[in-house]
Amino acid sequence: MVHLTACSVMNTKPLESFGTAELTPNTNMTRELNNLPLPRGKIVTAVYGFKDQSGQYKANPDSNFSTAVTQGGTSILVKALRDSKWFMPVERENLQNVLTERKIIRAIEQPNDSETKNPIKLPTLMGAKLLIEGAVVGYDSNIKTGGLGVKYLGVGSAGQYRADQVTVNLRAVDANTGQILHTVSTTKTVYSTQLTSGVYKFISYKSLLEAEVGTTLNEPVQIAVQEAIEAAVVNLIVEGIDNRSWLLANDSDKNAPIFQRYRQQRMDNLALNDTQDKAKKIKPTMLNEVDNAFDSTKIKEQNKLKTEQIKRVPISSEAKSQAFSFD
Repeated sequence: MVHLTACSVMNTKPLESFGTAELTPNTNMTRELNNLPLPRGKIVTAVYGFKDQSGQYKANPDSNFSTAVTQGGTSILVKALRDSKWFMPVERENLQNVLTERKIIRAIEQPNDSETKNPIKLPTLMGAKLLIEGAVVGYDSNIKTGGLGVKYLGVGSAGQYRADQVTVNLRAVDANTGQILHTVSTTKTVYSTQLTSGVYKFISYKSLLEAEVGTTLNEPVQIAVQEAIEAAVVNLIVEGIDNRSWLLANDSDKNAPIFQRYRQQRMDNLALNDTQDKAKKIKPTMLNEVDNAFDSTKIKEQNKLKTEQIKRVPISSEAKSQAFSFD
């Protein structure tokens, strides 16, 4: 009995890449970020992280260890803040690398500190006045599916689609007091489509023609997350302008079309919530009524007194114009 084995390497040359690298395409929100009216001054902002809190993984047959959304949200958020020209991001995610590099610079310039009369003075690190926190808070798969197909005499065509949804949340925090100034949530729908056509037909006796062709198009989840983050940044800027947390360079720009569009979206969402509350016919519960549920008469008197006191307090012009500090 003879058993032979052999192996051969046909080609050891590395495969060449297909296509050329290109810049990431801009989304519709990227163009709006670049065209925002200018602020009175840029706000020094720190971003420590933008995590994936959705807890979703790719469905089988993909790897069970691959997450459904990108893990590079921090980089996308920093770029969106910088592109808006409203914020001046400073490095915080890898702050230890910056500190290490500053130590290396001192060691190179001053090999012996005891013999140096004029020690090198590096510029101080810039402190942030505003913290931007947030995360990808949800990724829902197959929130909408559908399709359409038709066949006639063995010739047919069909189309299917699927819609997923990604949700992100952003909040602006005052670094001096820790107060949450504004918080916004945005959603983006991720579409996937499939088109197929086929032929299954006898063209003659004992001659069967069978052919299929199809294509699929999946919207990149990373681009969807980018667009949702950029939309959240724009909404955060608009809310800050309306609440005078930060100011425009030109006050007349507060009625710019892009700002009006986002204000209309916010009003539509509030109107929808009010309609749903009226449909449920649920009486809202006051906080004081929960605390003093056994003395309703006293509660009504306290609420009436507080309302009268609020109406009597005048609002000064300085309080109206007070805004977040700029650089």
